[in-house]
Amino acid sequence: MPHFKVAHIREQGVDLIIIPVDDMFRLKSSTDQNGVRDEFQLRANAAELAGTVVLVWEAGGNLMGFLAPNSFHPYFRSLNLPFVWQNVNRELSW
Repeated sequence: MPHFKVAHIREQGVDLIIIPVDDMFRLKSSTDQNGVRDEFQLRANAAELAGTVVLVWEAGGNLMGFLAPNSFHPYFRSLNLPFVWQNVNRELSW
């Protein structure tokens, strides 16, 4: 049964479900990345977590990679993984 730590936050009235994933996630094709995100979105909805799933990973140095809708890119460019880990407040499992 997989378990994932989740930062379920609200930013400017928008619910976000931020899920840290392994940094090797960046090597997946965009099709595979989107498939993983879609699976997390389904699982989050089933767990009654409201919001948009955004996947984040270590991208080297202080950089954080993310898979988010384009409109969220400016916000996620301003974040880092320590912020995400400090805001972990849920766990998603299935």
